[in-house]
Amino acid sequence: MKRAHLVAAACLVVLLLYPVVNPWQPYPQGVLLLGFLLAVQATSWNIISGYAGYVSLGHSMFLGVGSYTVGILAVAWGVNPLWVAPLGGVTATVIALLIGTVVLRTRGHAFVIITIAMLLAAQIIAVNFRSLTHGSDGITLELPFWHRDFQNIPFYYAFLLLLVLTVLFSAWIRRTKFGTGLVAIREDEGKAATIGVDTTRFKVTAYAASAFFIGMAGGVYAYYLTFINPVGSFAILGSVTIVLAALAGGRGTLYGPVLGAFIVNLISEAATVYAGGVQSRVLLFGGALVLVVLFLPKGILPTVEAWWRRRNPAPVEYIEQPAALAVRERAPVPESGEGALPEPGEALLSVRGVTRRFGGLTAVDEVSLDVRQGTITGLIGPNGSGKTTLFNLVTGGLPADSGEIWFDGRRVDGLRPWRRCHLGLGRSYQVTRLFKEMTVRENVVAPLADSRWRTMWSDAVRGHEAERARELLGLVGLGRFAEQRAGALSYGQQKLVELAQVLMLEPKLILLDEPAGGVNPSMLDRITEVIRELNANGVTFLVVEHNIPLVLDLCDQVAVLAGGRVIAEGPPLSVRQDPAVLDAYLGHDWTPAVR
Repeated sequence: MKRAHLVAAACLVVLLLYPVVNPWQPYPQGVLLLGFLLAVQATSWNIISGYAGYVSLGHSMFLGVGSYTVGILAVAWGVNPLWVAPLGGVTATVIALLIGTVVLRTRGHAFVIITIAMLLAAQIIAVNFRSLTHGSDGITLELPFWHRDFQNIPFYYAFLLLLVLTVLFSAWIRRTKFGTGLVAIREDEGKAATIGVDTTRFKVTAYAASAFFIGMAGGVYAYYLTFINPVGSFAILGSVTIVLAALAGGRGTLYGPVLGAFIVNLISEAATVYAGGVQSRVLLFGGALVLVVLFLPKGILPTVEAWWRRRNPAPVEYIEQPAALAVRERAPVPESGEGALPEPGEALLSVRGVTRRFGGLTAVDEVSLDVRQGTITGLIGPNGSGKTTLFNLVTGGLPADSGEIWFDGRRVDGLRPWRRCHLGLGRSYQVTRLFKEMTVRENVVAPLADSRWRTMWSDAVRGHEAERARELLGLVGLGRFAEQRAGALSYGQQKLVELAQVLMLEPKLILLDEPAGGVNPSMLDRITEVIRELNANGVTFLVVEHNIPLVLDLCDQVAVLAGGRVIAEGPPLSVRQDPAVLDAYLGHDWTPAVR
C-alpha cells in the first residue's frame, strides 16, 4: 500500500504540472479533466458498491442532480455557478438519504433494477417539471469569465481538486470502523449484524456519502458545458461508464476506480474520434463490461497484486506461543436499575416457551431454558435437535413463532441482531463465518460494541480499537497473522480468530457453537483456558458441543435437546446418567473418555 501511495503522489505531481508545462493545449487538458470527472464518480460509487457491495446502476443521477441544482440557482440568483457548486453536493446527499432509506431495503438484482428506475424517474421529472427545469429545452448558463485561451485550465484544476478530495474521503472511510463495517456487509451481511453493525444505517450513510462529491462535480460540469438538459444529465450510459471504470480498475480498492476511469475515458475518447462517435460507445462499453466480468472479475489492480504476491510469497509463519491472557477490566455497572448485571446465580438469559417451525417441521418446540449469570452452560443433543436454531433465535438471526426471550432483565425477541449484540450478546458459529477477504486484524476490529457515531467513525487502523485487536490476537496466538487474509488461514486458526472477534465486543454472554470442532488439541486447550479465565472475570457462556468429555469437564450446567425439546437439565453428573439422555443421545453403553 505504501508503494501505491507513492505512485499516486508522483502521478498527482505530474498532473499538477501538466497545464503549466503545456498551457496552450486545450484538447488534452479536456480529455484529462473528463478523466478526473469519471474518476470522481467511480471513486464515490466505490463507497456503496465497492466497499458495501451494493451495485448501483443509477449513480449518474447524482451528477444530474448536482448539475440542475447549480444551474437553477445560478440562473435564479445571477451568480457564478462555481460559487454554488457545493450546494449541488448537498442536494445530491439529501436526495440520496431519502432514496437510500427505501431502495436499501432490497439487495442483489432488485437493488440494481430499482436504482435504474430511480435514474429514469429523475429524467422524467426533469423533462416534465418545466417551471423549474425548462423541460427538454434545458438550461443555458453564462460563459466562463476568464479568457478563452485558458478555457480548460480552471476546470482542469477544479476537477483535479475534487478527485483528490474524493480519494482522501474514500481512504478515510476505509480506515474507520464504518469502512470496516461496510466491507463486513459486503462479505456477510447477516454475520455483520451479529457483531453489532447496524446494517441499515451503515448502508444508507454510505449511499449518501457516495453522492456528495458526484453532486459537486455535477455542478462544476454544468458550468463547463454551459448547458444542461434531461437526456444528457440522466443518461443510463453514464452509470454504465461509472460501473465499468470501477470494475476494470478494481472494485473495493482505493486506487482501482481511478485507474479504471482513466482507461475507460481514453477508450471513450478514441471511440468518439475513430469509431463513429457517441453511438459506438454503447456497443463498446457493453462489450467491455462483459469482458471485464468474464476475464478480470476482480479488476486490474487486485489481479496485479495477486500476481505479485505469487511471485514474491511471504515467508511461512508458525503460530507463536499465545500471550498471557489479557482480560480488559470490565467497566463498572450500576448496582441496580437498567444495565445492572444480575446477581450471581440469577438468570442472565431466559428462554420461555420458544417455538420455531420451518413449514411442517418444528425445529424448536416450546423450549424453556435459563442460563445463569457467571456460569458455563452446555447445550448438547443429537444432530438436528435444534441447538443451532435455538442459538439463531437467541441472537436474532431467526424470529421465533412464539415464546419469549429475555436477556439481562430485558425482553429481546423483538430486537434486531445488532441491538442484541450491543446489549452484551456475542456468538461464534458452528462453521466459521469470518470475512475472508478482510485481513485477520480487520476481522477482529470489525465488531461494534455500541451504536454511537463516535464509535462508528473511530480509527480501525490505529488507536484504542486497533490496540485491543492486537491484544486479542496475541491472546489466541495469531499475532503474526494480523495482516494476512483471513480466508488463507487453516480452519482451526479461523476458529481462534472468530473467538477473538467475539471477545472484541466484551460481551456479558457468549454463545459458542462447537468451539472444539476442527481445532487441534493444543488449540483446544488454549480455548478452554480462555473460556475459564473469562468466566472467572464475569463472562457467562452457553456452549453447544459434541465433545462430551469437554462439556462434562468445562460446564457447570448442561441442558439436552432432542427433537426440538429439552429432555434433561442440571449438573453434568446427573445429566449424563439420565435415562432419557442415554436413550436419545449418549447410549446406554456410553462411558466418558479421557479428553
